[in-house]
Amino acid sequence: MTAPVNDFLPHHRIAVVGVCREGSSHGANPVYRRLRDRGYAVFAVNANATKVEGDTAYPNLRSIPGGVDAVVIGTAPKNADAIVRECDELGITRVWMHQGMAPGSVSDTAAAYCRERGISVIAGGCPLMYGGTADFGHRCIRWYLERTGAIPKDNWETASPREAVRE
Repeated sequence: MTAPVNDFLPHHRIAVVGVCREGSSHGANPVYRRLRDRGYAVFAVNANATKVEGDTAYPNLRSIPGGVDAVVIGTAPKNADAIVRECDELGITRVWMHQGMAPGSVSDTAAAYCRERGISVIAGGCPLMYGGTADFGHRCIRWYLERTGAIPKDNWETASPREAVRE
């Protein structure tokens, strides 16, 4: 595992931005469910819902009581810039921009903003591919993505997955 992953997953107050009301089988919803099921204090963020996955949803990071230690972004990349700025304003120093096999939430400008501000950013991959949150299927996906260059093997803070593929 890389240092950013080792720094991210031990924190148990995590917001997942972009959890859908309908209970999607891809993106933010499975991340939210798995973290919740593995004992994390996880908070769903959806500006258009009051409940998701049977739990309270918050309109933004600022509205989460007691704040969070880390944020998983599971929205369209165009929304990531505003989300990382909110993280910066709130002093949240760990961000994971979700990206699986399909285009994900990675925004190169949001990742650059994080790096400039000292926010640890994982620009790609999925938290469900690592540590205690991983299952066999996600470990296989991780293995494949690492070997194809879609996930940098070393330090995710220096390159987004798209940059790694171009190199």
